[in-house]
Amino acid sequence: MIKKGKYKAVFALAIVVLASAGIAAQQSDIYFLIKKNFSIFSKGYENVALEYVDEVDPEVLMRNGIDAMLETLDPYTVLFNEAQNEQAEIMSRGNYAGIGIQAGYRDGEVVVIAPTEGGPAEQVGIRAGDVIVAVDGVSTERLQPEEVNALTSGEVGSEVTVSIERFGLDQTLDFTLERRRIEVSNISYSGWIGEEDNTGYIRLSQFGTNSAEEIRQAMIELMADQDLNGLVIDVRDNPGGILQEAVGILDKFIEPGITAVDIRGRVAEYNQNFTTREPVMFNKPVVVLINEGSASASEVLAGTLQDLDRGLIVGQQSFGKGLVQVVKPLPYNTSLKITVARYYIPSGRSIQSVQYTHQGRNSVIMDADSSKREFKTRNGRTVYEGRGIEPDVVSQNEKMSILEVALLREGMYFDFATEYEATHSAFDYNELPDEVYQEFRAYLEEQGFSYTTDSEKLLADLSQKLQEVESATPQLEGLQSAITQEKEAQFTEDESNIRRTLYLELVSRYEGQSGRVRAGLRTDPDVLKALEFISNEEELVNLLSGN
Repeated sequence: MIKKGKYKAVFALAIVVLASAGIAAQQSDIYFLIKKNFSIFSKGYENVALEYVDEVDPEVLMRNGIDAMLETLDPYTVLFNEAQNEQAEIMSRGNYAGIGIQAGYRDGEVVVIAPTEGGPAEQVGIRAGDVIVAVDGVSTERLQPEEVNALTSGEVGSEVTVSIERFGLDQTLDFTLERRRIEVSNISYSGWIGEEDNTGYIRLSQFGTNSAEEIRQAMIELMADQDLNGLVIDVRDNPGGILQEAVGILDKFIEPGITAVDIRGRVAEYNQNFTTREPVMFNKPVVVLINEGSASASEVLAGTLQDLDRGLIVGQQSFGKGLVQVVKPLPYNTSLKITVARYYIPSGRSIQSVQYTHQGRNSVIMDADSSKREFKTRNGRTVYEGRGIEPDVVSQNEKMSILEVALLREGMYFDFATEYEATHSAFDYNELPDEVYQEFRAYLEEQGFSYTTDSEKLLADLSQKLQEVESATPQLEGLQSAITQEKEAQFTEDESNIRRTLYLELVSRYEGQSGRVRAGLRTDPDVLKALEFISNEEELVNLLSGN
């Protein structure tokens, strides 16, 4: 007589055998379909290459076929040819120069994820979210982010022109930049803000090697200096980096044994989870600053702290890059970069902000179900998937006027600061003196600075059409006079922003990039908002509790 325990064991074994058989059958079906369709494709390719009425280039034909196949997937899955592989190898050795931008893909367009702090692109005013429409006249419409990054790279000292479109501006902006070697430190500044509240501030520019250890050292130095009652971590315009470093930073604020991020894909070998291991180093209020230039590891850091109600997130919605790629070597020095997994943070949500239709990467849609899918934080607050990381406290992203863009693009702040530094041994001011601002205005006159508004473009078109109508001349002159007055009024309207930008440029000449960051904190609206919450811990706790 067979006992019940044996029946259960036999039944369990049968389930395992049947499941294994089912998996094997599925694998067999997949391999059959691959073999079948490869046979069809290869025969069709051979017939076209050999028998089509006009001679065709077999390499171009095959590349077009592969590109068309990959275009039905996400924009990060791409084929690299021999030249692109060689370019990637050169870049990996550091023997290249660039303009300090990282390109990404959003809503069917190649955009700036983030400009490198202190790099050529940031200095002329290129911003996170700017759409890159051309590089040296080459349209980016059908290019991948890697191809755009390659176009902006080149020899030290060479120039490249980048054409961008910016939300809120009708005209395309052209920036001509000089390539130079880009060196990025993990922490661009750490120090104190709001000394009365003993609040520390750390700006993390990237998640490079040892960034978690550098964060630990920065916190130790702050805590050794005086009591640290709160900490602001700034990952605005941080495009990401090494995921393990983000988890290492989370270790400092979250108890051991918490899964900070899951990497899940279709193939088991790519599945990983990263768990906190170290004892908590800091248990007081934490605020993380993000914007649309915060991507990948930055979003893991911010999203995990948000999901666990351990930190308050302030700023603008993040970029939303939660896909994992690996590079597969292919024959003849080619390779395939393929998306194999997604990031998932503690609430169970993915940080990827967009879904793609199967009609191609230019048919980007927000999947209705995914974009509205709700998840809960540890304390029961509602968060959403499909939108990157949405801040708990949203701040407005300041828009530059055409005048401000032109001043940066033409290098007026940079050039004036260069001349000023050459004739002044010190610049020890807490704000820009009036006389320095007036010197700057006079400098603009001397340099013949000018810019074109949309109104001027319309007037130029109108003048062209009415050039033979003499009676229209007085009216046209009146319009030109009104536009001139309008442009002068724009200086008055933008004066506070111009003063701030000029002041920070001058500070950087005398105190370096860290001095520039420190000076900017005093008037940074996101930093001031973070200070409000850290100084009012009861309000912060209530917000994170969902009250």
